[in-house]
Amino acid sequence: MGVMLPADYRPTEDEPFMNERQREYFRRRLTGWKEEILRESRETLHNLASDSVPHADLGDRASSEAERANELRARDRQRKLISKIDAALRRIDEGTYGFCEESGDPISLRRLEARPIATLSIEAQERHEKRERVYRDD
Repeated sequence: MGVMLPADYRPTEDEPFMNERQREYFRRRLTGWKEEILRESRETLHNLASDSVPHADLGDRASSEAERANELRARDRQRKLISKIDAALRRIDEGTYGFCEESGDPISLRRLEARPIATLSIEAQERHEKRERVYRDD
């Protein structure tokens, strides 16, 4: 990873799509996002482990259990997100990152900035969601 990026670098439409600088930019974004999620996860696990004080009041106990369940659901969602981040990092290594899985067309930089784990272009995503609604209504 010998690519030097200025601190204020942002991919632009003026440069070749998914050039070395853009790939490095998204690799760093994805890696930073993953590290942040893992740090938060460790903090949550630490808090859950240290917050095992028995509650005399049933209301307090129920509230505490509900909070724990919410935290565990959030951690599960983040585990799935880490899996998607890892898949995006693999696509960067394979040279397929930033290209729609369905059409092979480039995914817009604006979409990748907003959702760096995107695998479909906006158009393909809209078609996918339309099909989901049609089948769900059946």
